[in-house]
This record gives sequence, C-alpha cells and structure tokens, in this order.
Amino acid sequence: MRKQLHIFLNAIMFYTRIPVPKNLPYSDELLNRSTRYFPFIGWIAGGIGAAIFYGLQFVLPPELAILLSMLSTIFVTGAFHEDGFADFCDGFGGGYTKEKILTIMKDSRIGTYGSVGLIGMLAAKFMSLHAINTVTVPLSMLAGHALSRLMPVLVIYTSEYSRDNATSKSKPIGKKGKTIDLLVAIFFGLALLVFVPLTFSVVIIPVLLVTTFIFRNYTGAKIGGYTGDCLGALQQISEVIFYLGWVAFQNLTA
Repeated sequence: MRKQLHIFLNAIMFYTRIPVPKNLPYSDELLNRSTRYFPFIGWIAGGIGAAIFYGLQFVLPPELAILLSMLSTIFVTGAFHEDGFADFCDGFGGGYTKEKILTIMKDSRIGTYGSVGLIGMLAAKFMSLHAINTVTVPLSMLAGHALSRLMPVLVIYTSEYSRDNATSKSKPIGKKGKTIDLLVAIFFGLALLVFVPLTFSVVIIPVLLVTTFIFRNYTGAKIGGYTGDCLGALQQISEVIFYLGWVAFQNLTA
C-alpha cells in the first residue's frame, strides 16, 4: 500500500505543481509506474477547473468563468502539457530531420510555430467550452481532462522513446510500466464516461483512438518514437477534440 502511495505521489510531483513531501522516494521505476495515474491527474486538474467554473458562473459572465477555469488547470499543471504542445509545433513545424526536430524541441524558447499553435489551441478550447451548455461544462471538463490523458499513455505502451533522458531539457519522461499499470490508466481514463451520454462515448472514443494512431505513426516516422513534448501535445489535441466533439454532439441532438 505504501508503494502505491509513493507511485501516486510521484505522479502528483511529475504532472502537477501540487506540493508533495520532500522526502518522497523517487526512482525510474516509480516514475514509469506513475503513468497508471496520469488519467487520474485529469480528475484532479479537471475537477479544479470544473469547481472554479461552477462557483464563478454565479457571479461572473460565463466567458470569464471559463477563462479563469482554464487558467486554473494550467496553473495546477504548471503549463506542462501546453509547453509540450508549443515545443511540438516548433519542432515539427521548423525541423526537417530527426536531429533538427529534437534540437528545436529541446530549446526552451518558443518560436512562431509554437506561438501560433498555442494561441490557436487555447482559443479552440475556450470557444468550444463556451459553446457547450453551461450545465454540462463541469462534466465535460472532468471527462475531457481524464480521457485526453489516456491517449499519451497508449502511445507510451505502443511506441518507443525517441531520445535518452540525458538529452532532455527538463524532467525524465515516464516510460512503459507493467500491464496492470496500463489497465489502471484505462480505468481512470474511461470511468467518468459513465456520466456521459452513451452515444457520445461510442463516437468520441474511436475518434480519439484514430487520432492517437495517426499521431503515433506520424511522430514515429519523423523521429522514431515519442518525446515528452509529443505526449503533451497529444494530450492537448485530444482534449480539444473531446470538447469539439461534445459541441457537435450537443448541436446534433438539440
């Protein structure tokens, strides 16, 4: 039980800015196995965003409530995935060889591709949430954050890391753990969908799986696998697709 707590706290330490005990044990094994809780981190980040939106909607215009809820999720994760998305856009937009792509993504500075991509992604997320019925925004945020974090886990288990941790610009990247870790991640990624209309779930899951398959094959062809930036980019892309799908489903069933 204590080891599971350590694995969970490693996930908290790696994927969020939430403080953990300073004497928390750390190892590559604990980090790799912490991927089982990556979708559960979506419960936490999405839950914070949903709670802030729910509370602020009573005293602020919905646009401000959505914006502040988005900022809260970015704050609690330290813009971890947004940074990855921006680096992914810069690397794959400006690089033509594996070495050039990896070099650009390693650079902490943001370029034109990253700036445009990040602005476009955040705008799409904001506009999608704004188009969703106010009553269901909290649920869409919870389910979207959880399910979108399952997609990078699937890439970890079906692809290879593209470079040594020693060349990474930041923290080491979680790699493939045990099969039970994947099953736990799948549970946390899908569990909240029980509160979502079944017809939406049976459509959005295949859409995200196809997106993940295409994304994995694309990064595999370009750089021979994935990096942490690729995983962050896939999470952001999947989250936006989830919200866009929700809006489309809402309009089609209205």
